[in-house]
Amino acid sequence: MPLHVERRDAVAVLTLDDPDRRNALTTDLVDAIVAAIAECETDDGVGAVVVTGAPPAFCSGADVSALGAMGAHDGRDAGQVRGIYDGFLSVRSCTLPTVAAVNGAAVGAGFNLALCCDVRLAGTSARFDARFARIGLHPGGNHLWMLERVVGPQAAAAMNLFGERVDGTRAAELGLVWRCVDDDALVDEAVALAARAAEVPRELARSVKRTLDEVPWQPDFATALETELERQRRSFESGFSAR
Repeated sequence: MPLHVERRDAVAVLTLDDPDRRNALTTDLVDAIVAAIAECETDDGVGAVVVTGAPPAFCSGADVSALGAMGAHDGRDAGQVRGIYDGFLSVRSCTLPTVAAVNGAAVGAGFNLALCCDVRLAGTSARFDARFARIGLHPGGNHLWMLERVVGPQAAAAMNLFGERVDGTRAAELGLVWRCVDDDALVDEAVALAARAAEVPRELARSVKRTLDEVPWQPDFATALETELERQRRSFESGFSAR
C-alpha cells in the first residue's frame, strides 16, 4: 500500500509511503488518502490527524505519468485534472484537526497537501517548491488562494512567479509553518501537537475548526461576534468544565 496508517493513541498518522516515486500522488495514493480520511472521520477514537511522508520526501506532487497523460490531451479532461486534487482536498475538508509534518520536498500538489493541513511543522530537510509555472502549468488546486492567505501576496508571487524555494527555517520565518524542528524529532513533535488537539472534545474541536474556516468570510464584527456567541453557548450546554 502506498499509504501507511498508524494510530498513536487518539492521533492517526498517515504516512505517504512510496519513496521510489518520492511519494508522488498516484491514483492509488490519492484513493488511499481519501479512504483513510473518511475512516478517521467515522472513528470516534481519532481526535486528530498527522500527515507526513516516508523519507526522502514529503510529497513530490502529481505523478509524472498522470501529468504526461493530461498534457497529451491538453488538460481537456477536467475530471482527470480534478482527480489529482481529491487527495489533498480530502485533507482540507477533514473536520478533525490536521497537522502536516513536512520532511523533505513538498512540491506542487504536494505543497498543496501541506497547505491543506491546519498547522504545518517543517523538518530541517523540508523544501517548499511551487514549481507549477516552471513546468509550464498554471497553479491549481487553489494553491494561490491557500498560499496567499498564509504568507501574503509578495511571498506567494516570489514562490510562483519567481521560482523561489523555501526551506524549513525560512518557512518558519514566513509563517508558512508553525515551527522548524530537527528531522529526527519531526513526527514526534507533530504527534505531540496533534495530541493536544485530540484532547479537546471531538465535536468542540470540529466546531472551532469550522469557525476558523468561516472567519475570513464574516461580513462584519457583529456577525462574527454572534457566530462565536451561539457556538460558545452550545459548548456550555455540552458540558463545560472549569479547570
